[in-house]
Amino acid sequence: MVFARSALRLARPASSLFSQRATPAFVQRGAPFAKRALSATASQQGKVLLVLYDGHQHAQDEPRLLGTTENELGIRKWIEDQGHTLVTTSDKEGENSKFDQELVDAEVIITTPFHPGYLTKERLAKAKKLKIAVTAGIGSDHVDLDAANTTNGGITVAEVTGSNVVSVAEHVIMTILVLVRNFVPAHEQIASGNWDVAAVAKNEYDLENKVVGTVAVGRIGERVLRRLKAFDCKELLYFDYQGLTPEKEKEIGCRRVENLEDMLAQCDVVTINCPLHEKTRGMFNKELLSKMKKGSWLVNTARGAIVVKEDVAEALKSGQLRGYGGDVWFPQPAPKDHPLRYASYSTWGGGNAMVPHMSGTSIDAQERYAAGTKAILEEYFSGRENYKPEDLIVHKGDYATKAYGQREGKKHANA
Repeated sequence: MVFARSALRLARPASSLFSQRATPAFVQRGAPFAKRALSATASQQGKVLLVLYDGHQHAQDEPRLLGTTENELGIRKWIEDQGHTLVTTSDKEGENSKFDQELVDAEVIITTPFHPGYLTKERLAKAKKLKIAVTAGIGSDHVDLDAANTTNGGITVAEVTGSNVVSVAEHVIMTILVLVRNFVPAHEQIASGNWDVAAVAKNEYDLENKVVGTVAVGRIGERVLRRLKAFDCKELLYFDYQGLTPEKEKEIGCRRVENLEDMLAQCDVVTINCPLHEKTRGMFNKELLSKMKKGSWLVNTARGAIVVKEDVAEALKSGQLRGYGGDVWFPQPAPKDHPLRYASYSTWGGGNAMVPHMSGTSIDAQERYAAGTKAILEEYFSGRENYKPEDLIVHKGDYATKAYGQREGKKHANA
């Protein structure tokens, strides 16, 4: 069923149409728009399903908080003015969630890495009309990509590449400094009314003359290395299946290490900047953590499932890790009993710089990924499908990138 709205829409409450507190889910208002095909081949008006986190009062305080159910990436009027239906929800967990109820006839699904609507194989099987899944941001690991290639003849999965790489790189640098300089315990000490310099200085270090390595040197990893250059680190290392050009390595002052364990053994600080796929899921487990330099720091702003959370907590407890920080969890939102909420460097305390998934969703980043999402939708709505190549993850039943496990596309595999 298509729900139409008048151009003269009644004021909506700040809550999402489909958040748990919204009433009612839809209201039919006035005369319908003239119908327009959602895609080049559609004969009926289609539905766009948007999964975002609730902003509550914060979304009213700051209208540029676009990644919320209240502000809807700023695209509601644009979509409705063309006659399309937009359904927005934050309710995404469980078989009875609004996400599950609405995806069955959605032609477009948009979600973010910060509050992902997980498109599993089972969910994709229910989505009989789905043609395109857009990630408002970077990272499409919440989609079963193999299943996406076989769903409805192959759905397109696209993301807004580059939209928040600067934001995440800055967060990485901040987290490294927060850990190395032992900032969190020092601030907590002051906030609690105490003053004990020795208690926090005994675990405080300089970043200068330290060895820092990144796991992956893509758009984010390279920017992290470039920003670290100013700190006069002893050495900047990287591990990746594909190396930088000799010119870039010289410009940045970094060196490639071809074996991950060899790199970890040399590093005082390791930052994870690789995508999540079957080869990186659970990669930082007890065994790999044991290969790291004892008392080193680990930063993860990539994906929570790249680490085994219990093993990281144990490494902090044993002193194998001096600190762990980042903003990614699995699942998201993180349950209250998630061990990395409370894990600490038990030798002297501190060592935890974890925050909600926020590194890539600064106000500046939200403006970029909202604009990028609209650009992807424009290509789909028009039927041109002239997407930026770097935005495509899977397209027309095939992989369009090697980022998710160096997969070869069908056309290459059959060549």
